[in-house]
Parts: sequence; structure tokens; C-alpha cells
Amino acid sequence: MAAESVSATGATVAIVDDHEAVRLGLRAACRDAGYTVVADAAGVPELLDALGDGSCDVVVLDLSLGDGRTVTENVRTLLSTGSAVLVHSIADRVAAVREALAAGAAGVIPKASPMAAVIAAIATVASGEALNNVEWASAIEADRDFAKAQLGRRERDVLHLYASGLPLKLVAAQLGIAHSTAREYLDRIRAKYIEVGRPAPTKVDLLRRAVEDGILPGIDGETGDAAG
Repeated sequence: MAAESVSATGATVAIVDDHEAVRLGLRAACRDAGYTVVADAAGVPELLDALGDGSCDVVVLDLSLGDGRTVTENVRTLLSTGSAVLVHSIADRVAAVREALAAGAAGVIPKASPMAAVIAAIATVASGEALNNVEWASAIEADRDFAKAQLGRRERDVLHLYASGLPLKLVAAQLGIAHSTAREYLDRIRAKYIEVGRPAPTKVDLLRRAVEDGILPGIDGETGDAAG
């Protein structure tokens, strides 16, 4: 799947979906709408290979690729090329949608939407405008099951100390566990937050999650320091 030359007509679009029929349908619809489809692929690494050193205005990204990569990895990899990301997802992927939006995706269009709505969403994202995600936001807020990561007692202890500012080595010492064990707990914590659509790749993100879940007291918005 080699990248095609970019024309000056309309937005430039790339498509990532592991179903060839979906890619072909989107490609045809985009061309009919006057967009230039620069590449399509079954996965993000394959798309990057097809694009080479190029980029595009919008990447239409399926969330259910089964490629072993997290949603956050895929979205952030695409954003690093300078492209905006429009998520194209089925309705029951609420946690994955939330993760994609948290990672920086510009918006979401359900796969059940008419093709005209998909094309309009591409135009909105390409223009830099906000895509109306009210439908998805309502679904996310209504899904209370994944609101909090289900952390065990020891995982909560590690998160409390680490997010409070202690280096992991001191966290391990204070809890009387090996440094490698503390690292395993931290990796497990991050994995659980990804599972519920609330990725926390940095220490600051973990601090936010700890506050959101009541593991630490609130944060002063001006200083970023834990209050109390």
C-alpha cells in the first residue's frame, strides 16, 4: 500500500482499519467528496511505512485493530506525525473511545453513522474545529463500571506514595518490598488505568488519577501541588 501523491484539492486523509472492505469504502467516499486519500493500512506502523516522511490532515482510525498496541500508543504515534486523529469506532467501545480522546484524538464518529456524517466529521477535524462528541460524552458518563480502576490494597499504597512525590526506590523501601516489585505494581497500576480508558503514562497523570479516585487529596489548580 504505497502512499499516493497529495493533490491541492480538499483535505488529505489516511485510513487505518484492519478490515479491507471498510478501508475501500472510506477511500471511495473520501475521493467522491474531493479529499485526497494519501494512504490506507491495517495498522499504524504499516500506515507510517506507507506515508514515509509525509503526513496528512486527518487519519481516520479504527480502535479495534487487534495489533497488540494500546489505543494511546496508536493515537499518539499518529499525532506525532502532525496529523489530526478522527476515531471511527463501533458503539460498544466506550472505554477505548475515552482512552483515545484522552490521548488527543480530535473526535469520534460511530461506525454506524451514515457515510455523509463521516465525511462531514473529516471536514470538521481537518479545519481544526471541535467535533461535537456529546453523544459519546453522555455514554462515557453513564458507564460507571469503568469510572475507577480496580486497584488492590498494595497497588493503592504504591500509587499513594509514588504520586505524592516519592521516587520509586523510596516507595519500595517504605513498603518493605523490592524495587523490582514496586515497579511491577506501578506497571500493573498503569495497565489498569488503560483498561478503564484513563491512561496515566506520566507521574503527573498518576497524580491526577490518584486525586480523581480519592487516593490522594485534591490538587491546587494553580500550583499543581496536593492540598492539605
